[in-house]
Amino acid sequence: MSEREIPKMDERIRGFQGYGLIQLIHGTGKGKTTAALGQGIRCAGAGKRVFIVYFDKGGETHYNERAVIDKIDNIKYVATGRDRIDPVTNRFDFSIIDVDKSEARRGIHEVRQALTSGEFDLVILDEINSTVDLGMISEDEVIEVLAKKLSQVEVILTGRNPPASFVDLAHLVTEMKLERHYFYSGVAARAGLDY
Repeated sequence: MSEREIPKMDERIRGFQGYGLIQLIHGTGKGKTTAALGQGIRCAGAGKRVFIVYFDKGGETHYNERAVIDKIDNIKYVATGRDRIDPVTNRFDFSIIDVDKSEARRGIHEVRQALTSGEFDLVILDEINSTVDLGMISEDEVIEVLAKKLSQVEVILTGRNPPASFVDLAHLVTEMKLERHYFYSGVAARAGLDY
């Protein structure tokens, strides 16, 4: 679709009102998590309850937004995964090991609870697309969990390389497209801007 083209109507939701849709934010560009967190803060500001599951984002020092989220009463989160950044070399560990898979299962368990408890209005599955793409959890398991969500719960899925089934399921699909990134010029990740 060109930028000037108007998207076709999604007949599944014609005339829909309220919460309960599925949003998908994907692509190679920076800003997927940032956009989802912005939605979460906006939602919390409207008095709604938000739950975030960070997939494959363990560790305490690389996610500075959590210091602010900790101060917002109606946003709760769970971080899963191991800390992939070596504290000595500062290099990212791209390997997938058993603990990554067990942490992904822990995360999907948290999602299942949040989607069916009636406690939350918005549930964000941060990096779920890449978690599935890397084989840490199956696409089918995520689809099964989403199918059981309460009808009034809004969901946001983020990450690179979503399976086609997630794209088909979503009512809003936004792609963050990489055109240029300072990282490729040797600029190191900066606190407050990149993490």
